[in-house]
Amino acid sequence: MTASLGLETFTILRFLFYDDSMSVDSLLQVAAHEPPAAFSQLTPVHEASTAHGWWRSAVIYQIYPRSFRDLNGDGVGDLAGITAELEQLARLGVDAVWLSPFYRSPQRDAGYDVSDYCDVDPLFGTLTDFDALISEANRLNLRVIADIVPNHCSDQHVAFQAALAAGPNSPERDVFIFRDGLGHDGNEPPNNWQSHFGGPAWTRIIEADGQPGQWYLHLFDSSQPDFNWDNAAVHAEFERVLRFWLDRGISGFRVDVAHALVKAPGLPNWGGRPDGNSTENFPGQDAPMFGQPALHTIYRRWRAILEEYGPDRILCAEANVDPLPRLAHWVRPDEMHQAFNFPYLHAGLDLNRLRHIITDSLVSLDAVGAPSTWVLSNHDVVRHVSRFGYDGPGPRDGDGIGPDDVQPNVELGRRRAAAATMFMLGLPGGAYLYQGEELGLPDSSTIPGSLRQDPTFARTGGARIGRDGCRVPLPWRSAEPHAGFGHGRDPWLPQPESWPALARDQQESDPASHLNLYRALLAERARLRLGAGSLAWVEDYCTGSALAYLNGETLVIMNVGEEPLPLPAAAVILRSSGADATHPLGSGETIWLSAS
Repeated sequence: MTASLGLETFTILRFLFYDDSMSVDSLLQVAAHEPPAAFSQLTPVHEASTAHGWWRSAVIYQIYPRSFRDLNGDGVGDLAGITAELEQLARLGVDAVWLSPFYRSPQRDAGYDVSDYCDVDPLFGTLTDFDALISEANRLNLRVIADIVPNHCSDQHVAFQAALAAGPNSPERDVFIFRDGLGHDGNEPPNNWQSHFGGPAWTRIIEADGQPGQWYLHLFDSSQPDFNWDNAAVHAEFERVLRFWLDRGISGFRVDVAHALVKAPGLPNWGGRPDGNSTENFPGQDAPMFGQPALHTIYRRWRAILEEYGPDRILCAEANVDPLPRLAHWVRPDEMHQAFNFPYLHAGLDLNRLRHIITDSLVSLDAVGAPSTWVLSNHDVVRHVSRFGYDGPGPRDGDGIGPDDVQPNVELGRRRAAAATMFMLGLPGGAYLYQGEELGLPDSSTIPGSLRQDPTFARTGGARIGRDGCRVPLPWRSAEPHAGFGHGRDPWLPQPESWPALARDQQESDPASHLNLYRALLAERARLRLGAGSLAWVEDYCTGSALAYLNGETLVIMNVGEEPLPLPAAAVILRSSGADATHPLGSGETIWLSAS
């Protein structure tokens, strides 16, 4: 059943949200109009925020430097290319950019294997190029956040090379996690932990005398030894690194694998998944390599350092911590400002799961005065256009799509991705976007094995496809070489043949394009102050196939069912398909409606 949704009905909804002690009958008397047949119940979850802090409602855009824009023609993106296109991001309407690693590195893991934390890798440019990027961002009123990778470094880092040369029980080795092996002649790893990239998390070295020696821990690739955060020298070094970049104008840091720095005393075997990831019977928070209490002391100290530079510098945790109430421990007032919401990213279009995660996130983080964050894609997961292009089983979390896999329906995925993004951007809190999602880019699923770069692919002998598909260089201008990514060598990963048709310049002039939908969403989100808004579930539209919430005076409805959903007669702000305002809400579509 549907009914007209006029201003009187929204007045009732607002009263219900702010004073749920009032009865519906009392509210009807206040409104002095017909009962709101379309809506009979609201479930309040979160009140509007008046707290200060730009990050509380910011939209932050992730830049993967290798794939953003190549200005010097070597086939790899660079800092100068980012600077040249920052104005495009300002026009998009984001508040800040987050840069994945651009530090000196052998690039075994696309820069997450750092060999010098206080310099720019020549692949990306120079410190002068970085300073120019900050200057241009300041001109455009964009903040810049940088990745910091404190769990591990490259095996080419001067400190690790010193550890190899110094020998067992030396201060140099104590900067990392070296242990004697088990079994006959120490030829077995010190424990059963496994790398996230496949294979053991331990590698044995050859000592200076040419004999097999100790083992070192690496939760990721063998070229990425883990630091020993029980050593005060490690703390001091990373505090120096923080200050180096803060002094150059960085607005904050996204902390890579923030949950893994400290390991349990004694490095005990783990009876769950030995790589620490969650399973039904072995939740990840119990793993001895994750979530140790001493982490909070580290981040309180980092927060104090940022406070020295003013109230607007932030820390965001890539903390794979569950359940959500436990994640709130990471964003208490003296710790991180934000933490990524991985449960939301992995919820897909499961409406029951989405509702539970949104409610749990807002309630848990409200308890410590922190904002929630929302995200649908990043450099480690299949782009949500491709994930949502499956009606049955899709790609595994943290892995890609290969040429021999069932391929997604890209048009279906683009429609659903637009709806999911619109639903997300109506939520109160901060939001993260991944480069290229504003163009509706799918994963590249046809990269041949010979061209794949992700160490996951190599370490598993191709059993896991890896993350290359979401990291393919962006298309900017359809008629230019490599769709405008660069004018020289071929890009470091091949672009799909469909890329030119999705290039930014092709979408500029199309009012119905993915790009222009994102621009409109971000503009309306800012105008309506949705990031600082409230949330109440509108139960009448929360069905097995639809989910609806009220944020202030904006009603957001997403339909994932097969049947069209009749809509109340209200002013349409935006709808993800661009369909006529009076048309029922189609399958895989979201709409924003207004009371005013």
